[in-house]
This record gives sequence, structure tokens and C-alpha cells, in this order.
Amino acid sequence: MKTIAVLPEGSVSHEALLHLFGDEQVELLHYKQISDVFLATATGKSHYSVIPIENTIEGSVSLHMDWLVHEVDIPMQVEWVYPSIQNLIGRREEFSTSTGDIDFSKVTKVLSHPVAMAQCLQFIRSNMAHAELEHVGSTSEAVERVKQHPGEGWVAIGTTLGAKRHCLDILANKVTDHDNNYTRFVLIGQDPLSLAISSDQDKTSILVTLPEDFPGALHQVLSAFAWRKLNLSRIESRPTKKRLGSYYFYMDVLTSLDSVLLPSAIEEIEALGCQVRILGSYPSYSFGK
Repeated sequence: MKTIAVLPEGSVSHEALLHLFGDEQVELLHYKQISDVFLATATGKSHYSVIPIENTIEGSVSLHMDWLVHEVDIPMQVEWVYPSIQNLIGRREEFSTSTGDIDFSKVTKVLSHPVAMAQCLQFIRSNMAHAELEHVGSTSEAVERVKQHPGEGWVAIGTTLGAKRHCLDILANKVTDHDNNYTRFVLIGQDPLSLAISSDQDKTSILVTLPEDFPGALHQVLSAFAWRKLNLSRIESRPTKKRLGSYYFYMDVLTSLDSVLLPSAIEEIEALGCQVRILGSYPSYSFGK
């Protein structure tokens, strides 16, 4: 049986993993910190780890990207997209009025993961601008802490699964500021993974570090993909952490490393003096698969 490290029970990562695997039986190892999720696979405690790396609203999850690049050397084996549906969670009896409505003025503190909270700022400002905001390690941790502090006016932003796991109420459904709020997840591990469902497409993620003092290097790198008609779905610069002004470029190419054109493009880029690192070549699944 596959062993998979993931953030706590009831987190979006947990919901997303259950969606991907469906009825397939897997053993889950839950961790509070994303660093421990990474290290579980890096140290052999799990076969795979679930890592959220990008969100429609907030963009890249920089901390997680930096872990993939600087802290571990574990390839991406699968990616999938899952909707980040956040809800306001607490004890209904704490906030109910005589008519059964929710009195948001009774909220004293809102807890959630910083990315999830950022997705709901309009709702918070409109209804609970007076409340203290506290960031925690995951949405599931936020719900758990609310459960541990009854009668104090605490609420969490989290998932339906999280509310169910901790026996709390949904005070307001779908409180995210945008309806098209999706998160991109990757499953990292040393072994390729075969799933029963068919993928939408293949994707390859690479890091390109440009040579120093090479005018027009990035243009030539992009040209290597362009004339071969290889589509880049994402390109992002991140600091190498070696010195100020030194960057690498993260790129997603919409093709498999097994294709004829991509290896030749990489050879051309390396001939320019660039360093290329393959982060993974994997099937990609959109929501609904």
C-alpha cells in the first residue's frame, strides 16, 4: 500500500488527495508542518508527499517552491488541480441570534493558514473587520484550535471536511472572494505513479539558471522552446539564495520529457551555458477527472 505524507486531517491538501485517489486505498501520514511533509518522503517514512504549489488568487506558494528547489531533491510524479473552497467554521450556538442568523460582531478572532485567509479578506473586512486575525500552520489546525477554545468567540476559515472531523458547524459557506479559486498540487516521490484515471496532458517542470554576463540569454532560452512550438504554461523567476540579483527560472513545459523536441531544447539551452535541472515529468489532471 502506498504511504503518503500530507498536511493535517481536514486540510485542503487532505481533501484534494482524497479526490485524486478516489476509492484507491492508501495509508496517510498527517503532519502539522509542511516541512515535515517534505521530510517524510525525503527520509523514507512515506512513498510520496502532497505539496500545494500554486493558487489562482495568491499565485505561487513560495515557501513550498523553495523547499522543492533548495531543501530536497524529490521529483514531481503527478499534478492535479482542486478547488479551494473555504468556509467560516465555529460553534453556531456562540454566534446565533434569536432569529437563527449569525451575529458576526461576536467574533473575536479568526484563525487560518495565511494563504487561505488571504483568499477571504473581502469577506473578513465586510463582516469581521474588528476581529483579530491569527495565522496558523494549516486550515485544519485552525479548526482544531477553535474547537479547543469554546465560548471565546473564535472562528476558523477551513474546509467542510475539517469542520466535520472536529464536529464544528459551518457558519458561512464559500467565503472565498472569488469563485474560481483553485489550488495546484503535486505529488512528489522517487517512483513513478500510475493512476486508474486518464490524465489531461503531460507536463515537465524545469529550472534554468542563466550564465552570468550573457546579454539576451533569457531571450535565447525562450527561443529554444518557441521555434519548436513547445508551449510554456508558466515561467517564474526565484532567487538562487547565493547572492543578491542571482535568479533561476522555473518553467512548466506542456509536454513529456519522452517527447523528441523537449530533450533537444534542453540540449540547446545547456549549449548556451545555462544550467538545467529537471524537477519532474508527470501527468497533469484538471478538476473533474
